[in-house]
Order: sequence, then C-alpha cells, then structure tokens
Amino acid sequence: MKRITLLGATGSVGRRALELVSAFPDALGIEGLAARGSNVPLLAELCLRYKPRAVALLEADAVDALARALPHPRPELLAGPKGLVTLAAETDADVVLSALVGSAGLLPTMAAIEAGRTIALANKETLVMAGNLMTAAARARGVSLLPVDSEHSAIFQCLQGHNRSEVRRIMLTASGGPFRQLSSEALAHVTVADALNHPTWKMGAKITVDSATLMNKGLEIIEARWLFDLRPEQIEVVVHPQSIVHSMVEYIDGSVLAQLGVADMGIPILYALTYPERRPCPAPALDLTAVGQLTFHEPDTEKFPCLGLARQALARGGSASVVLNAANEVAVAAFLEGRLRFTQIAEVIAEALDRVPARELASIEECVAVDREARRVADEILRLQAVVAAGAR
Repeated sequence: MKRITLLGATGSVGRRALELVSAFPDALGIEGLAARGSNVPLLAELCLRYKPRAVALLEADAVDALARALPHPRPELLAGPKGLVTLAAETDADVVLSALVGSAGLLPTMAAIEAGRTIALANKETLVMAGNLMTAAARARGVSLLPVDSEHSAIFQCLQGHNRSEVRRIMLTASGGPFRQLSSEALAHVTVADALNHPTWKMGAKITVDSATLMNKGLEIIEARWLFDLRPEQIEVVVHPQSIVHSMVEYIDGSVLAQLGVADMGIPILYALTYPERRPCPAPALDLTAVGQLTFHEPDTEKFPCLGLARQALARGGSASVVLNAANEVAVAAFLEGRLRFTQIAEVIAEALDRVPARELASIEECVAVDREARRVADEILRLQAVVAAGAR
C-alpha cells in the first residue's frame, strides 16, 4: 500500500484524490493531511474517515477548533507554515501530493523533496517560483517529481519510453477559458461570476480565474520548462476548447504523440499516485463519436496578455517568475474581492515585473524574500490604482 501525505486536502484536487483513496483502499492510504483551515467541519469529517497520523493547518486558530471537533485519540495537530513543513518532511509517507493553492505549497514541497519523498505535483506555483532550486534538490536526492496537472501528466505519459533528446517541441493545450470568444472591449466589464464559469473544468476560484486570463497556461509553460528540462522555445500553447487532447509531444521525425481523455482530474491524479502502474479510474470513458469535432487554434496574446507576461518572466530568468506569481496572486485576490477589473489583473502584473528587478536565486529563503517584496509592490500598485479611481469619480 502507498501511504500518502496530502497537502491541500479540502481543495478540488485534494477532494478528488481522497475519492480515489476510498476507491482503492487496498492500494492507497492517508498518512497526513494539510489544508488552510477554512473548513474545519470538513477536515474533522476527513480525519474520522481517513484516520491520518498527523494534520497540519496553515491557519493556526483553526487547529484549536479542529481539536475540539475530534474525539480522542486524535491525530497529531500541527499549526502554521512550520507545521506544514514538519508534516511534509517528517510524516512517513511514500508520496506527498502537493495540491495547496499558490505559494503556500513552496516550503512544504521543498521540505518533502529534501526528506526524499516522491512528489505528486499539482501545485504548479512551486516550480514557477523555484524551478531551478526544486529540480536541483530532486536530482540530488533521487526524488521523482510526478506531474498531476492534466497537461503535464499528458506530456509525461507521451515521453515514456522515448529519448528526451529526440523531442522537437511540446504543445500544451488550453481550453481558452470562458472568454475566448469575447471581444477586448467586453472583457473590461466581465464579472467575478462570469470568470468563475469555466466551460469544461471544475476547479477552485483562483485557478479558474487564471484559466480565464490564460495566466494558468503561462504558469504551465514555466512549470514545463523545469519538469521536462526544455528550452522555452520548445514549449507552445494551442487553444483546444473541447479539453479532450490534454497535450502533445512532437518528435524530431515529425511524429506527434497525444494523450486524450475526458475532463476529469481523477485520471492524472491516479496515474501520479500509482505510477508506474495504471489502475481503472472511476471516471467516464471517452466517446469520440459523441465529442464529434476536435478543434485547435492559436491563443490571442493581445487579448490575453498574461500569457506573454509569463514568457517574459521566463526569459528574464531568476526571480522574475517569483514576481510574476506573487503579483498574479495579489491581483486575482483583488479581482475576486471586487477591487479590480478583470483586465487590470495583467496591468498589475506587468507593473510589478517592471518595478522589482530580476536577480538570481541561490536559496529557497531568497525566493521567499522576493515573493514577500513582490506582494508588497503589488499591494502598493493596487492602493495607487484605488486612489486614482477615487479621484476620477
């Protein structure tokens, strides 16, 4: 049996992973759970059902509430960022599934790598922020980084049994989000509810907004660069609204291998958790005759500038991707709170990239420091925008 520490137990990926654990009780079990702590009743239910040895909550106040909700004997309860790091490093798991949203996954994922745990990676921000440091640490310790994102899982599967030196390029597919057919003028007036209405995937709020801006695909370009040791120019994006072809690899002889499947995150999650085995996933079978058509077109980088900003950050190297990610998280949060228009998300990110100089990162601590500075700058940009907007009224 593979024992799993799940970072991000109450998010969409975490809940789907737990469904798979329930579906394969002979093969998968839970050793540790981690979450932000905003849903204590659900966490208490998960503890009773899956019986983890330890639980870590990012919000320290939630630990006391969880302790009161659980009968004795209860799992070891850990609090705050240090608690997440302790859980990831010291809980005796075979696989750490990193599914926390955003930069919160950085330190615990690195701690799990340094402890020699196999990583099932659903938190793309960790490689965006510290790809060079993460992959170097994984190589030094012989740790496998198994992708959980549907696109990167597809690439990973298409690379199996082939020589990496024979890869010409990879093609990451994008649904295009809910606004792919909307005009540039109309984008300025979209609401939060509009942005959260994704046409094919059911995801958390932050990643759904990232999909609408195409920043999610930009982050995936950076993640792919580090996961598969590719040059930036070898990574392309193709808009594929049906979300059936999850990504493709083209080899130097012109052959293109693609991985197809229904839009269900259970498939890549299960593959990462059971790799190198395959198990029958409890998901609908793909019926291509029912799908009918598969279409592809180039992304509109003028209408969706976040994709270009991600490539710009990757080209600058060093800490630029940290700034990109931090400013995006701040801007998306402001949009979700109604403090920023949809089209201003890219504006905040672009200004932050201009204002925070890129430099090389020698340690994870430097990465955290740049992240903190970039968030401060992004918050300052938002405050100035609010002042200007108030003066214009």
